[in-house]
Amino acid sequence: MVKIFLIRHGETDWNREQIFRGRVDVSLNEVGLVQARAVKVWLKDEKVDALYSSPLSRALETARIVGEGRNCEVKTEEGLIDVNFGKWQGCSHKKVKEQYREMYHTWQTKPYLVTFPEGESLKDVKARVMGALEKIIKNHPKETIAMVSHRVVCKVAICAILGLDLSRFWYIKQDTCAINMFEHRDGNYYLSLLNDTCHLRRVEGASPLDF
Repeated sequence: MVKIFLIRHGETDWNREQIFRGRVDVSLNEVGLVQARAVKVWLKDEKVDALYSSPLSRALETARIVGEGRNCEVKTEEGLIDVNFGKWQGCSHKKVKEQYREMYHTWQTKPYLVTFPEGESLKDVKARVMGALEKIIKNHPKETIAMVSHRVVCKVAICAILGLDLSRFWYIKQDTCAINMFEHRDGNYYLSLLNDTCHLRRVEGASPLDF
């Protein structure tokens, strides 16, 4: 059996401002740093044998904080990188809604039909993230793995492991620094924890030094 913690990265200013991030390299803000330390505390009694991250700073910063004091180096995995929003990257939801009204509506209602201009589709994301997950599982039989990625990637991965098609994308919630946990055994996935944010209850008004 392989045990996997799938973690969304901490908050960034662009999360608060509702700006499409995608492949733009945005760092954690103060709240995000505190959230990452809360994840570290939550996982303190878990033996993590391997730690993987998207190569983008917001995920890497989260992973490195989670890995502090552990004897495992954070490894970057391209398959965990955020969706390529193409021309939407760096734009606010308001601006995208004005410039791509019909496509934005489709994204909100039938996301599986959208290929972002000069970017990816959810089908593309599913192929690469499940390929990465299968490779990581193969490399760590009978071990516990933590992976830090992004909202879209986490939602797509969860849909895939539950056997849901991508029309259910918006039915999966993934808050910043949410923790998901599942197991892989006998060729099947078993979800045990979804979008857990209980560890973030103390975060509001806290500083990274409080954790």
